[in-house]
Amino acid sequence: MTEPTLFVEVHILQSLPPSNINRDDSGTPKQAVYGGARRARVSSQAWKRATRIEFAKGEAPADRATRTKRIAALLSQRLAAPAAAGGAGLETAQANRLAGALLEPLGIKKSSKKEEQSAYLLFFGKRQLDSLIALLGDRAAELAALADNELEAEIKQLDVVSALSTGHPAEVALFGRMVADLKELNVDAAVQVAHALSTHAVRTEFDYYTAVDDENTDDTGAGMIGTVEFNSSTLYRYAILGVHQLRDNLTSADAAREAAVRFVDAFTRSMPTGHQNTFAHRTLPQLVLITVRTDQPVNLVSAFEEPVTGQQGLAGDSAVALAEELRSVAATWGNAPTQKLATYALNPDKIEASFGPSMPFPALLDTLGELVGAWLDQGTVPAQRTNTAEVAK
Repeated sequence: MTEPTLFVEVHILQSLPPSNINRDDSGTPKQAVYGGARRARVSSQAWKRATRIEFAKGEAPADRATRTKRIAALLSQRLAAPAAAGGAGLETAQANRLAGALLEPLGIKKSSKKEEQSAYLLFFGKRQLDSLIALLGDRAAELAALADNELEAEIKQLDVVSALSTGHPAEVALFGRMVADLKELNVDAAVQVAHALSTHAVRTEFDYYTAVDDENTDDTGAGMIGTVEFNSSTLYRYAILGVHQLRDNLTSADAAREAAVRFVDAFTRSMPTGHQNTFAHRTLPQLVLITVRTDQPVNLVSAFEEPVTGQQGLAGDSAVALAEELRSVAATWGNAPTQKLATYALNPDKIEASFGPSMPFPALLDTLGELVGAWLDQGTVPAQRTNTAEVAK
């Protein structure tokens, strides 16, 4: 029998002013051709990192995750810290040696360029380092004094792999982890994020700028001349959260419900930071649509296969196109969302029939928490609310 699934989809329309939030190796804003037209593009990697940073703001420092090649250095620092700070109080040389021995069973290859670094980035929770140290009990100093072969034999008696394969923080549970050298450390991501695309065709523009040398009073010319490429766009952003996978990755239903709501909040409010000092591009979405499904996710980017031309504004026309695509997909394929929640303030007369009434974003998050909680507790999603007054409660 197939395990029940619950997908929470986030569809966002967001307009950006002149900006270059995600550039390629030549400094040009990333682009893609879709529907025969060149579009602005923001990579999924860029927006996932922005989301992870936004999500981490609400986490206690000890509960956060980090992605780094320096796991050996971090573990060594913990082992060298005094016992009162949760460490083992070892000398630096002892701490380095013991950290290397603890990581050996994980098969984490060292960088050929920098011996103290791993060959690839590893994503893990800071509490998982504490779990590694806890395996030593009060024997850290004793083990650090052993000969290499004796130390290796003692470490083999410890369940080192379980320290990094259990007790995942919410960030790892959401975004997953892939370790080619040891599949036991892999974590299937609960979140998938699409590349954001503009709903319309774009053209790259150039900002020619000069900088003046404040201390040079003899020369009226510029001290520096340069150009920055940019564009402006209304983006369609899409992400999927598999609540069933998130529940499996975490330790409790309550933790999964809280992480689900906080992910939607963080994804909605996040923004990549490329050239932010130059363009101050931070905006909030004009439309957030949450669709809840129990069958399969549906990316609605096909709403914009024919580029929006902006007869009544790009954002407004994009919202109408998205509403029509949601209706069309449901009618054609017979798999309408189980629930729809939306926050918007544009063209309500043209989109409310598809999206339902708009609600303040905090109320949307509260309602989403109730839906996810009900599914985790009972395995069912409550019926769709259709009354505006009911939504406002």
